[in-house]
Amino acid sequence: MADQDPQEKWQVQLRKGALELVILAALRGRSVYGLALLRHLQRFPTTAITEGTLYPLMDRLKREELVSADWLQEGDSRPRKYYQLTVKGEQKLTALVQAWRQSVADIDALLTVSASTELSDKGS
Repeated sequence: MADQDPQEKWQVQLRKGALELVILAALRGRSVYGLALLRHLQRFPTTAITEGTLYPLMDRLKREELVSADWLQEGDSRPRKYYQLTVKGEQKLTALVQAWRQSVADIDALLTVSASTELSDKGS
């Protein structure tokens, strides 16, 4: 495998770190089957993932009782597994959203600090 560009590596790590939040948010208030969830995430460049990433993650979220899944038959098509948030999943989503927003605010503040702002070292 060729070496990844450092910026690309950073983007991959960011996506991995935010993936649970993104999936829980996509399930908020609705029941979605796996392929539809995958297609939804693939509409956005920073959340595009593969089936090989999605389904193991969904299995982990089920084991952690953050999502539940039900097989539903729709007409003559084969059954589809629909995922939905559990109460525990809703609570986890709320906590992750708060942490995400705080992180974004903190990082934005650090990015917008003027060069003339003096950094203080409280330990000295």
